[in-house]
Amino acid sequence: MEYCNKKLEEFNHYIAGKKIAILGIGVSNLPLLDYFYEKKARVTVFDNRSVEEMDKNIMGKIEQYRFSYFLGKDNLEHLKGFDLIFRSPSAMPFKKEIEEEIQRGAIVTTEIEMVLKLTPSKTIGVTGTEGKTTTTTLIYEILKQTGHTCFLGGNIGTPLFSRIQEMKPEDFVILEMSSFQLIDMDVSPEVSLVTNLYPDHLNIHRSYEEYQEAKKNIFKHQTEEGIVVLNYDNEITRSFAKEAKGKVLFFSSKEKLQDGYIYDITDQNIKFCKEGVRRHLLSKNEIKLRGIHNYENICAALAVTSAFISTEEALKVVQQFNGVEHRLEFVKEIEGVKYYNDSIGTSPASTIAGLHAFEEKIVLIAGGSDKGLDYKEVGEAIAQTVTTLILCGPTSMKIAEATQKAMKAQQKLVEICYVANLEEAVKLAKKKAKTGDIVLLSPASASFDAFQNFAERGNKFKEYVKQLERYTRK
Repeated sequence: MEYCNKKLEEFNHYIAGKKIAILGIGVSNLPLLDYFYEKKARVTVFDNRSVEEMDKNIMGKIEQYRFSYFLGKDNLEHLKGFDLIFRSPSAMPFKKEIEEEIQRGAIVTTEIEMVLKLTPSKTIGVTGTEGKTTTTTLIYEILKQTGHTCFLGGNIGTPLFSRIQEMKPEDFVILEMSSFQLIDMDVSPEVSLVTNLYPDHLNIHRSYEEYQEAKKNIFKHQTEEGIVVLNYDNEITRSFAKEAKGKVLFFSSKEKLQDGYIYDITDQNIKFCKEGVRRHLLSKNEIKLRGIHNYENICAALAVTSAFISTEEALKVVQQFNGVEHRLEFVKEIEGVKYYNDSIGTSPASTIAGLHAFEEKIVLIAGGSDKGLDYKEVGEAIAQTVTTLILCGPTSMKIAEATQKAMKAQQKLVEICYVANLEEAVKLAKKKAKTGDIVLLSPASASFDAFQNFAERGNKFKEYVKQLERYTRK
């Protein structure tokens, strides 16, 4: 007998004829246009962009469906009288106009929240400041390659709302979840993971405390049957265990836990610990990923998937996993110098992790748009690991100042260079790097000063590196 999703049927019946606002037509909300048109909802689209800035195909669809729309910087002034509001992650719920609609009785939600509420499948959510995408992807690959039907969404993959009707109880929905998505959620995945927490997005969040509270929503609404996997080494995530209703699993690279998954730096092995007995699972040499932070990601993924499959099955997938694009991604070796793309390094913490992944000398390309973060610790890591620092973008001076202070304290010398753009940075890196060195793009900053996102920045870096190879051949 074919499975029938009664929750989805009830939702579809509810939205017919309802007034629905879609705030922001980005990747996550775009499929909602087709879905709500088909279900005969009364849709109004809101977006900060002007008509000229909007994609012509999207505007064509809005007009074809005869949806109302308000565009431009003051678009939310018209947000009045709606039954249901689907906000994009960037449309934070504490905006005045959204709060006023909530007071009038509107329900505010997101694509990812409705997936969690309406899917019949087993749900896994991953959040944290660093390591989300690699760990989410690894969990997805472990379950998919061991024979399960899986849906990957949230910040990665494709929007899943319009695919809920395909999902069955035996399937898995695996979501990477940001603080922007979690901040007002009143539902949590059945299995949740918090990789770590450091200050981030403080140009959007009103405080670091708000950022932390948003992250907690990934497990706070679980039942006693829920599972939350936490980083024992991070003081904040470790403290979350006190608020968990269900089972807590820890992972660590610094402590030899009594129970949990660890990367043991003394013998460089990943181990499973139970009641103080530690079982060897995998050695560093059997793993394609580099860096302690990636060994932590593997521990976290093993902890999450342990509820569903055998460790032996999971380890086979881990050994074949090459990582994710733009995350310590090996690009090329040119004249004995290896080039790595870590464009996902948009915060100091992620760049620190990238720097500590290598034992070789590093020429680092860093800098970008400013998220209001502190660069003290990344300056210390640069002074310890980098021979030449090449900077471009608005955060250049902050990173340089932090590095100079650290150099003085550590009595280290790092050559600091400034360039106008990424292309110049890559050309200069080739001149500065010697055989056996690493050239690493890990900006410790967002990309928006010069690129649409970190992926565009990473792709440009790879393009410039490949151009170097052509020049070398000539």
